[in-house]
Amino acid sequence: MCQTTRIEHPMTRPKAGASARPRGGNSAQSVSLKFLAEHLQLSPATVSLVINRSPAAKSIPQRTQERIRAAARELNYRPNFTARSLRQQRSFTIGVVVPEISEGYAALVMSGIEDHLLQEGYFYFVVSHRHRADLIEEYPRLLQQRAVEGLIAVDTACRKGVPIPVVAVSGHREVEGVTNIALDHVKAANLAIEHLAQLGHSKLAFIKGQEFSSDTEVRWEAVRGAARKAHLEIDNRLVGQLEGESSSPELGYEVTRKLLATGERFTALFAFNDISAIGAIRALREAGRRIPEDVSVVGFDDIQSAAYQNPGLTTVRQPLRQMGVIAAETLLRRINAPAKAPYPKTVTIEPELIVRESTARAKP
Repeated sequence: MCQTTRIEHPMTRPKAGASARPRGGNSAQSVSLKFLAEHLQLSPATVSLVINRSPAAKSIPQRTQERIRAAARELNYRPNFTARSLRQQRSFTIGVVVPEISEGYAALVMSGIEDHLLQEGYFYFVVSHRHRADLIEEYPRLLQQRAVEGLIAVDTACRKGVPIPVVAVSGHREVEGVTNIALDHVKAANLAIEHLAQLGHSKLAFIKGQEFSSDTEVRWEAVRGAARKAHLEIDNRLVGQLEGESSSPELGYEVTRKLLATGERFTALFAFNDISAIGAIRALREAGRRIPEDVSVVGFDDIQSAAYQNPGLTTVRQPLRQMGVIAAETLLRRINAPAKAPYPKTVTIEPELIVRESTARAKP
């Protein structure tokens, strides 16, 4: 017969005369919040705040919070979220709508959203619409049927008439009930164009985003304004646009091949995002162009792999993970605010230019 020895954590060891399990049962479900509180010699209110990750738990000493969580793990305590939801008439659930789940933009935004919702004790559903108009229309309704308390839309057009709070990451349209988390695209474009102009580049090629992207037109207008400010002329023959729903570097590769096929000379390329910039570099190399000796390349976003390209990619960083955190914070603040309380229409995020090895001074 096998014997099992259980080693108790000193913080969670029962006091003299106390049992590690409630009397009359040994199942995980029989461990109540009241028993856990008595075991720790704390008030049920204190234990409840920590277990339910309430914002008010921040006032409880960190060591006490760690004791509570350790004891909950040791006793296999599971909070009854159903009872909590029924008691407060809330679901503590959020809906998140994204175009797709892949490397790059959406994944980094999602990491920030997930971290904050987990920290605050919220559950969430994630749905991807793949740019299908019917799913963009239908998903908010389906998520509301599952009792979500709010929605976060990532690079997704928001519709009117949603009766719950909505936060749109990369939202630019003013819609009733929606808070937009938006990058300062004017500053972002100026950072990139000024950097290339200071390096002596006057003949630039550009890759615009797909037509369906929320940022495409806003960013392109900002680029045009930055070029005028730097006294640079944009040659329409050197402006390409990403086509297709994939987030693969292949899209940037194909656009750059078309730009090269025009025969027009350019010494720098500003891509819509880092993924397309990576594809562009491959097309340039296949055409015999060295990076950055012959052509400088600037991306946008600063995804995790940008620093590890060869050469490292110069890019305009939009703090995507932070934007996800801000979106989640803003939504929870709106959910917990009194009814009809004022809410921010737009939260503006500052970009930053990250200079690496893919840009250099233009040849005379």
